[in-house]
Amino acid sequence: MNDEITIANRARWEAEVLRKGGFTVPWLDLDRNDIMRYAEGRLDPIPYHLYQIYPAYLLRDVADKEVLCLAAGGGQQSAVFGLLDARVTVIDFTQGQLDGDITAAVHYGYEVDTLCLNIRDLSAIEDASFDFVYQGPSMSWVPSVHEIYKGVSRIIRPGGWYRVDFGNPATHSLEWDGEYYRVAEPYTERVYRYSDGAFDFRHCLSDIFNGLLDNGFRIEHVEERSWTQPDLEAAPGSWAHEMAYNVSFAIVAKREM
Repeated sequence: MNDEITIANRARWEAEVLRKGGFTVPWLDLDRNDIMRYAEGRLDPIPYHLYQIYPAYLLRDVADKEVLCLAAGGGQQSAVFGLLDARVTVIDFTQGQLDGDITAAVHYGYEVDTLCLNIRDLSAIEDASFDFVYQGPSMSWVPSVHEIYKGVSRIIRPGGWYRVDFGNPATHSLEWDGEYYRVAEPYTERVYRYSDGAFDFRHCLSDIFNGLLDNGFRIEHVEERSWTQPDLEAAPGSWAHEMAYNVSFAIVAKREM
């Protein structure tokens, strides 16, 4: 799949890799004991990196499991699972992102499989290949959640877990105007084009939740959390400050037997 959306969004992430954007830099200072304490709810304060991996209980039983980090290249989530002795595969459509996962695996000494694929077409993956699919904040780069859910439903094993997160669609277009955060576009506006040509899609709550149910999943847990730790003392309009106003949520769903 190499349509206009893919070409534009891949180019954006290739540029992010070159400029070392926050989601592209491998986490090379993780501590396995900290990860295990975090999984058990015994780590306080929570380090910056681990804060982004939630709900924490999902990390408790991944050793020897087939874990797929979907659209999650960069050497971040895969490093957490690799340190917990999961058998990790990463799919991303940008080779520069996957290079980060290879860097992290070499650094920590675990094995990782990397596949340069578009998550909108998972036909190269065999049925029922994974016990757990972890997807971070990547859905806004694809036009339909249904095509992703359909692919994940096929490649995940019956009884397996799928974790995916979304920004709140009501605040998808939140912008700092110099004095306040404002919602810049009507809720009915489904796609935003960046100046570099990249596409950013808003997904409705009905699609997000009903799409999982329609594709054979049972919703087990929903947790709200900003993508990074918010800081009301940070400069207004900065990423850390905005996160106090623009909260996302993660859904944990189980593939029906």
